[in-house]
Amino acid sequence: MKRKRVARLIAAGLFIAGAVTATVQAQDKALLYKVTGPGIAKPSYLYGTFHLICPADLQITDPIKKAIGYAQQVYLELDMDDPAMMGSMQKAMMMSDGKTIKDLLSPEDYTVLDNYLKQKMTVGLAQMGAFKPIGIMSMMYMTMLPCQPASYDLTFAQMAAADKKEVLGLETIDAEMAALDKIPLSEQLKGLVDMAKNPEEAKKEFADLIAIYKSHDLTKLMGTMKSSKFSGGDFTQYEESLLGDRNLSWIPVIEKAAKEKPTFFAFGAGHLGSDKGVVKLLRRKGYTVTPVQ
Repeated sequence: MKRKRVARLIAAGLFIAGAVTATVQAQDKALLYKVTGPGIAKPSYLYGTFHLICPADLQITDPIKKAIGYAQQVYLELDMDDPAMMGSMQKAMMMSDGKTIKDLLSPEDYTVLDNYLKQKMTVGLAQMGAFKPIGIMSMMYMTMLPCQPASYDLTFAQMAAADKKEVLGLETIDAEMAALDKIPLSEQLKGLVDMAKNPEEAKKEFADLIAIYKSHDLTKLMGTMKSSKFSGGDFTQYEESLLGDRNLSWIPVIEKAAKEKPTFFAFGAGHLGSDKGVVKLLRRKGYTVTPVQ
C-alpha cells in the first residue's frame, strides 16, 4: 500500500513536471550520462527517468547497474528516504483554503470527471475532490496502464538502500509544488476533463510516450508532450518555472555532490535536454558530460 501511495504522488509531482515542456532539443540520444571535469575526482552519472511505467518496461540495464554500483550516494528529485517526506507530499497534494474541485468546475465537467473516476477507480470526486488537479491526474494516468505501476525513483532508492547508500534530494517537495502551482488551476482542470472525455485517445498518447521514452529519443518525447491534447493549455509559458529555474537550482547541488563523492543522479528525462537542460548547463560550466549508450 505504501508503494502504491508513493508511486501515485511521485507521478503527480515528477512525471508531469519533468515531461511537460516546450521546445526541447536533445543533442544525444541517451538517458545515461557520465560526468567528469574540474574538481571531480571520480565520475558521477546522470539518468533521465519516466516516473510512471509498467514493471516490464522499467529497464535497469547493465550500464545503469554499474553506474549505481560505482556511486557512493544517490540523488533523486526528492529525498525518498526522508521519514517526513510522505507527510509533506500528502499535505502538498491537497487544495488550500477549503476549496474543492467542485468549486472550480462547471456542473457538466464535474459530472464527466466524477463518472470517469468512479468507473475507473470506484471512487469519485466526493472522496477525491480536495486533491489538487495534479494529484488526480496522476491517478488517472495510473488507470491507463495495464499493470500495477512501477517507479524508477523507488527502484533506485531500493537499490541504494540494499547497498546501504544514502538517498538525497535535489529539491524539496515545497519547491517542486511551488513550480507546479504556477500553472493556473483552470488549465490543469481542463486537462483532466479532456482526458475523461477522450479516455482511449489519452491512453494511446500515454502508451506512445512510453514507447518513445524506451527508444531514448528525448527530442521526439518532448515534441509529443508539446503537442499533447491533454495538457490543458499552452504550457510553453510555464517552461521556465517547470524546468529552467529548477534545473539552474539543481546545478550547485550536483556540483557539490559530485565533487565530494561519485554520485548517481536520477530525475525526469525532461530535465536532461534543451539549452537550459542539466546536460548543457553542466557542459557550459566546463564539465565533460558524455552519453553512455
